[in-house]
Amino acid sequence: MKKRLPPLNWLRSFEAAARHLSFTHASQELHITQAAMSQQIKALESQLGTMLFVRLPRGLELTEAGAAYLPVLHESIEKMNEVTEELFGKGRNKLLNVKVNLVFFVNWLAPRLPEFYEQYPDINLKITSNIWVNSQQKSSDCDLEVIYGNGRWQQYEARRLTWDLLQPVCSPNYASRFEGKPVPQDIVNENLIHVIGYEDGWNRWFQSIGMPYTDFNLGSQFDTLINAFEVAANDGGIALGRSSLLQGYFESEKLVSLFDQEVLTTEAFYLVNHKSRFLHPHAEAFINWVMEEVNNDEINNINRPLYN
Repeated sequence: MKKRLPPLNWLRSFEAAARHLSFTHASQELHITQAAMSQQIKALESQLGTMLFVRLPRGLELTEAGAAYLPVLHESIEKMNEVTEELFGKGRNKLLNVKVNLVFFVNWLAPRLPEFYEQYPDINLKITSNIWVNSQQKSSDCDLEVIYGNGRWQQYEARRLTWDLLQPVCSPNYASRFEGKPVPQDIVNENLIHVIGYEDGWNRWFQSIGMPYTDFNLGSQFDTLINAFEVAANDGGIALGRSSLLQGYFESEKLVSLFDQEVLTTEAFYLVNHKSRFLHPHAEAFINWVMEEVNNDEINNINRPLYN
């Protein structure tokens, strides 16, 4: 039979006394008398059937049971304070902090944000960009984050946003150097633009279309995909594009696709939140809106495998 949960004021008295190792300081923090504090803790020890403190002439000392109980209780009280503030305090009007991979923000999210503002005029967003390197280890300061990878992160609740096709792209001016319609063999001696850290790179594209891949003599490396796109758009070489990010470049005729050969990515953009953090209602609204956009995305619906 489960023990009945002790009253919350008893638990708060124990947590404060355990932090201070003093009934006097704890009672001052909670604005109750020292006698009431002592009485509540005795009642708690009686209900639990074990001593939580050793009473010393000068101060207190936690028993083994008290020391084991304190961390869990402290975390629970902190969580209750956080949620209460988020839902009923000033947190109701807080900024929703969303960290976004820069290329995804510029080419996918930013064009859609006016629709979000119109649909949710009371939600204030704080958008910050991230760099993909170790971004999954730096999310403690945001509510939600868009990151790129394989989606297998134990600490995150992850929602897949894209099912991209890899396709070589370059500027129309750069493409004009090829006579007629080019074939993949034509680009092995061209300036191929690489993006550091993406598993789905030129190696995967060449192997998927049946061509052996080697480290060609010509090529540039960049740390973000948006830099690669901009260099390609300015006649700097051939980048490996992701279909969900290219619509704006194609419509403005800054980039063109070179080949019919397209390869489905194994990596994707994901909208994640840390499992250990409270999910504010504004974050839930943003998630629902983004996922609705994903489900309505024509490119995603075409490229998404049936088993997903």
